[in-house]
Amino acid sequence: MCVNDIVTRGAEPLFFLDYFATGKLDTEVATAVVAGIAEGCTMAGCALIGGETAEMPDLYAAGEYDLAGFAVGAVERDAILPRDSVAAGDILLGLASSGLHSNGFSLVRRLVEDQGLKYGDPAPFDRGKSLGEALLEPMRIYVKSCLAALTSGGAGAGGESGLKALAHITGGGLLENLPRVLPNDFAAVIDTGTWPAPPVFGWLASAGGMDAREMARTFNCGIGMVAVVAAEDAASITRALEAQGETVYGIGEVTRRADGAAAVILNGADEAWLS
Repeated sequence: MCVNDIVTRGAEPLFFLDYFATGKLDTEVATAVVAGIAEGCTMAGCALIGGETAEMPDLYAAGEYDLAGFAVGAVERDAILPRDSVAAGDILLGLASSGLHSNGFSLVRRLVEDQGLKYGDPAPFDRGKSLGEALLEPMRIYVKSCLAALTSGGAGAGGESGLKALAHITGGGLLENLPRVLPNDFAAVIDTGTWPAPPVFGWLASAGGMDAREMARTFNCGIGMVAVVAAEDAASITRALEAQGETVYGIGEVTRRADGAAAVILNGADEAWLS
């Protein structure tokens, strides 16, 4: 489990372990990879306590490596998210993503190939970067900002935070991750025009001929984390998140879900993402 997923349960990441496998160990590459992992752990406030390195020359071609890892966190039972107090009228706060994060790259690689591009070429959507640099913009780690929002207090009993749920927008996008934190009889109504989608997503939609719902099921489309908050606490929680360096948008609200209706309703997505 990644650190961003751990915080969606209201937990604080404690430690991380990694697994690095390759055909023949290149110490320079391995050192750079582990340094990146250590930097991410520092950003999340957890310890890198070790892991496993394996050389398997019959499985990996020269220059290839396989990387995996997991984190362990802790939370008091009565503080586990999502809370059962999610209700109609709660506000959805979207935390801006830095780009693709870690999802959709099988499709991205295919589109790059189909477009006849190389990763060293200028990015069609950002001429100031190479395509490879733009696509691999590091993923945001939301742990410290979300934990700060959780401890900011609110209108709940005993000053309990008005932050009721967190959805990490990874594989499955907004359409599949938001319903996981909502009761079955509620839906998320999202106004997609409330945040600027990074240009990479417009390029991907055009290159892949994808419609808005397909985009919302494949990519984060500019929102890396969604917080479900009580309406009366939305302003204070926004301030707590922004104080930690997040860019926050009010992207919609929770409503009662009609029989047979979708769990996530996207308003204006064609105009926001495909125009």
